[in-house]
Amino acid sequence: MELTLTPMTEQELARLWEPLEVGYADDLVAHRGMTPEAARERSAQQLREGLPAGAATEGVLLRVARADDTEVGWIWVSLPGASDAAGPTRAWIQNIEVHPAHWGRGHARRMIQLIEAELAGLGVPELGLNVFGTNTVAIGLYRSLGFEVTAQQMAKRIDPAG
Repeated sequence: MELTLTPMTEQELARLWEPLEVGYADDLVAHRGMTPEAARERSAQQLREGLPAGAATEGVLLRVARADDTEVGWIWVSLPGASDAAGPTRAWIQNIEVHPAHWGRGHARRMIQLIEAELAGLGVPELGLNVFGTNTVAIGLYRSLGFEVTAQQMAKRIDPAG
């Protein structure tokens, strides 16, 4: 079964938009201590800023992953200089998702390899991403693909006095 990446259509993005917004908001609640309302507002704002022209946004690669004719996931990458996260020479994985029914089959690994090849063809020398520290499966995958830690954010819960 060969995995391919194809440009995402506006209709595909429309279908994925709300689950992406909700999923990121849930992560903000769980990992950043935001209220559900604030997290949903922040998630929506970041999506609007990151994809102002939807699937046609300049400096963005939105790709759908298919194994044969079955959609298995998708990836969103900002090209260098196209987002706050992307540096002058670094592209940035804004999001990568494999649909749950297709987990455990190596699709995320192959998606990253394919996007790296596309970026190399564009002359992009570096690729970065953020990952929540509790996502040990993703951390292991990224390390096995050669990603290195370049920054860390740490937190500790404390009991308020009183």
